[in-house]
Amino acid sequence: MGIMLLLFAAVLALVLVNVPIAVSLGIVAIVAMLVSHGLDSLPNMALVIYNGATNFPLLAIPLFILAGAIMNASGISRRLIAFASALFGWVRGGLAHVSIGASLFFAEISGSAVADVAALGSILIPGMKAKGYPSAFAAAAMSSAATLAVIIPPSIPMILYAVMAETSVVQLFVAGIVPGLIGAAGLMGTATFLARRYNLPREDKFSIKRVASTGRDALWAFLLPIIILGGIFGGWVTATEGAALAVVAALFVGLVIYRELDVKHLRAAVMEGGVQTAVVMLLVATSALLGTYLTEVQAPQALAKAVSDFTSNKWVVLALLNVLFLFLGMFLQRRSSWSCRS
Repeated sequence: MGIMLLLFAAVLALVLVNVPIAVSLGIVAIVAMLVSHGLDSLPNMALVIYNGATNFPLLAIPLFILAGAIMNASGISRRLIAFASALFGWVRGGLAHVSIGASLFFAEISGSAVADVAALGSILIPGMKAKGYPSAFAAAAMSSAATLAVIIPPSIPMILYAVMAETSVVQLFVAGIVPGLIGAAGLMGTATFLARRYNLPREDKFSIKRVASTGRDALWAFLLPIIILGGIFGGWVTATEGAALAVVAALFVGLVIYRELDVKHLRAAVMEGGVQTAVVMLLVATSALLGTYLTEVQAPQALAKAVSDFTSNKWVVLALLNVLFLFLGMFLQRRSSWSCRS
């Protein structure tokens, strides 16, 4: 237990001095292994890092990220925003609701909160600020809405968890649908309360004709998640094959349907997808290295024993886990925000 606390403190210290989380995990794991096993452990470290990042289901991550980048370059994000604006823009604080609604749709395509912010935030945050929304409110609305991609399938964090916990990706996807919708409803309720508090403006009046026209324009954006998730849930394709299907579908929509995807935009999308993939996979690889060390020193067993000695009530255990995740999430979100700004 003491070893785990020491490692956590070391990672936390590195994060606080602006060392990326993936690098912090790698440094702490390498130092711990060298201290425990000496220089002979170096070849094994390389193998652990390689194996940690080459698990077959993880192939879905770069594919979903690439699909999201292609869809953004194809004008899909703009069409989703137009539809969400027609649907939610008439309420007070309409642009905040548009951010949530558009993120809900985009999350079903990309599975990445970072891709969500990159695609929608560059349009909606300046738009909110131009309408008189407080800068902090605009940033909070967009970043909070983007976290729906963590819950709504196809979620990249769910794929990571499924690989590490050796559980079913499809079952996790199914389990995320209802909580994701509840989360979106909760965000809209909060946005409504704050919009009244700050007296935020309304957008255009509600118009069925406008909803219909923007819906027709964004029809293929709605069909994509139905095709992809329908294939996964129906058992026609695995999550990894579904990710490949998402890339093919994104290319088809961008090149054939909307015809806004050219070589320049495709190259930019591939570069963006490659950078995001590198960040995620480095985190996966270094997490595997630290996880291997913790397993060797039986840290998970010590933690489980400490918790069971403290309480056997499942609700108390769940509450403790949520407090821990909330604390860790403060630093993870901070590093994610830093990455988006840079």
